[in-house]
Amino acid sequence: MKKTVLILLFSFCVLGNISAQSVITKKTKMIQKLETATFANGCFWCTEAIFQRLEGVQSVTSGYTGGTIKNPSYKEVSSGSTGHAEAIQIQFDSSIITFQEILDVFFSTHDPTTLNKQGYDVGTQYRSAIFYHSNEQKETAEKFIKALTEAQVFDSPIVTEIVQFDTFYKAEDYHQNYYNNNKYQGYCVAVINPKLEKFIKKYKDKLKKQ
Repeated sequence: MKKTVLILLFSFCVLGNISAQSVITKKTKMIQKLETATFANGCFWCTEAIFQRLEGVQSVTSGYTGGTIKNPSYKEVSSGSTGHAEAIQIQFDSSIITFQEILDVFFSTHDPTTLNKQGYDVGTQYRSAIFYHSNEQKETAEKFIKALTEAQVFDSPIVTEIVQFDTFYKAEDYHQNYYNNNKYQGYCVAVINPKLEKFIKKYKDKLKKQ
């Protein structure tokens, strides 16, 4: 009899723990508001490194979007013949960081006034663009650009495209997490490090805890 009671008690405890875990999991999913944002703003090695460090950003994937052929390679995109832009796709928790806050970082960490050009990187693959995933994202981006223009934040007109998202192709594996894996590579030291330093100084209250 004692053995039977112990088995029953153990079973209830296990079931209770499973039920509790299910409730916690469901609650976590309800609290989290995961959304997707897709941007083109120059070399994705730079932009990936910046957005990876924002609190609330779950993942950043480097890739290609906005072009005319399927599954383009880096070589094809770099030729400028496919119409794709080097882009990043961000998964973020909007209960922690809003799309508007992400837009603020987007416009602060590249030059949205240079057409098809970021620094020494030239070509349509380096254009400035927001590929919106919803009408809400589109309206928010339009209002943000209007506000920047009215406040004369930039000396020249903003040329950032606002385009409906279509298809995103993940870039080759060696492009993913590039800066973190190649911090001492020449481009990372000369180009990405200075951008990161400015970004960290300006947005230190929005960074992930180390």
